[in-house]
Amino acid sequence: MKLLKTVSELQFVLAEKRQKHGTIGFVPTMGALHPGHLALVRQAVAENDVVVVSIFVNPTQFNDKNDLLHYPRTLEADCEQLKDTGATIVFAPSVEEIYPEPDTRRFDFGNLATVMEGKFRPGHFNGVAQVVSRLFDIVKPDRAYFGEKDFQQLAIIRAMVKQLDFPVEIISHPIVREANGLAMSSRNTRLSPELRKNAVEISRILFESQKKKNQLSIPALKQEVIDRVNAVAGLETEYFEIIDGDSLQIVNDWNDSPFIVGCIAVHAGEVRLIDNVFFR
Repeated sequence: MKLLKTVSELQFVLAEKRQKHGTIGFVPTMGALHPGHLALVRQAVAENDVVVVSIFVNPTQFNDKNDLLHYPRTLEADCEQLKDTGATIVFAPSVEEIYPEPDTRRFDFGNLATVMEGKFRPGHFNGVAQVVSRLFDIVKPDRAYFGEKDFQQLAIIRAMVKQLDFPVEIISHPIVREANGLAMSSRNTRLSPELRKNAVEISRILFESQKKKNQLSIPALKQEVIDRVNAVAGLETEYFEIIDGDSLQIVNDWNDSPFIVGCIAVHAGEVRLIDNVFFR
């Protein structure tokens, strides 16, 4: 496994790999890797000849500069974890490598970006599109892998690929959870022991809500989930929306869509966590 830090180094190595007609899989991350990331990498390794994992904390997607400042940066530990996955290259560029000039592009994702994360984190998805499109231009992967925990981000990236006509297949991977059900996140490391214990209630409440699809209306279920989460010490719901899984638009009746997803964002103290469940 090679650790590369410049675009020129990476593209030189990938050019050699392409001459052998190998497929390139790509897993973009912001580091602070956990088993959820490693599951993406292992899937990419199983399906491609060469796998690039990027580790880059992208400043343009943070609307909260304090969040950017405190985002964990653990490159050495990340590389150690990746050694056993079969990844070919770790690409860990500087901000100057990714943005040699300020990226002033503005993307329009319509209604996909106006709800949930887009509503509460203005500019976030524009920053995501900037960095992912830049990385796609650099790596030129055949396949790219993303987790379903960031459900709205996945939809945005698929829309961006279509808009910019990238010849890359976007592959999703189910949420990887800790044994107690908490969705794995790099932000979990910032939780105090008490908040980490209490944050488990988010997934537990979501799983229980799945069983009530035939008992409660959507408005009633939404309110119940919000009230139950807010009753847990240290937790405060930012939003819980029940949406069409394709358009991301809010649904008000269980018959409005064949693919319904419940998406939640919760503040656990100063740490913001997201999760989702599918309503089958």
